[in-house]
Amino acid sequence: MKTALVTGAARGIGLASTKLFLEEGWQVAMIDRDTEALADAVTALDNVHGIDCDVSDPASVTGMIAETVKTFGGIDALVNNAGVAEFGPIEETTFERWRTVMATNLDGPFLVTQAAIPALKASKGAIVNIASISGLRASTLRVAYGTSKAGVIQLTLQQAAELGEYGIRANAVAPGPVRTKLAMAVHSQEIIDAYHDALPLNRYGSEREIAEAIVFLCSDKASFITGQCLAADGGFEGTGIGLPALRT
Repeated sequence: MKTALVTGAARGIGLASTKLFLEEGWQVAMIDRDTEALADAVTALDNVHGIDCDVSDPASVTGMIAETVKTFGGIDALVNNAGVAEFGPIEETTFERWRTVMATNLDGPFLVTQAAIPALKASKGAIVNIASISGLRASTLRVAYGTSKAGVIQLTLQQAAELGEYGIRANAVAPGPVRTKLAMAVHSQEIIDAYHDALPLNRYGSEREIAEAIVFLCSDKASFITGQCLAADGGFEGTGIGLPALRT
């Protein structure tokens, strides 16, 4: 049985990905720093092992990888999904807020991947980093978040270039607007309506739809795909800044 390690697994895209891995016959190490939410998620599932870990802390990450390997015997796929969203104008973004975003969104994937490399070498495994459409196109109020996700995309390329010789694949998924609790907490009705008009598919994506992209890139079906950033965004990137009102 293959093993996936998913960070930020207690809710949202991480939990949806965990459930899809389980449907596909995998076992999953569920990683999160929200102890209570993680415990609730683990209790409801089989073939999972929950580990409380802050991915921005090197010592915690080292211990988490060791526990995963001890529990499951190895790691076949790593999904770096843990992330935080802090939005605000550049002038009002404190260095503390900047570092908070960078620590989880960018330091986390670097630290977790680095610690997992020996296990991924042994399995010739796959890495999927969760970026964002905000890492591919700029928008207001996302100086820290967007920059961190652009960094994740470049980190993915670096991983693919350097780890490919070991048979390790590295790809990124860049979700567009997804109906997660995190998104709904920060998106006003006005923003929701604007996204609806701007997206060619005229709707938000679902957590399950993003999970489908993630699990595919971890699977043998994607065995010759590496160094790519898949925008699962309803066509948002492709339409650029075109005005919906100008459509025919």
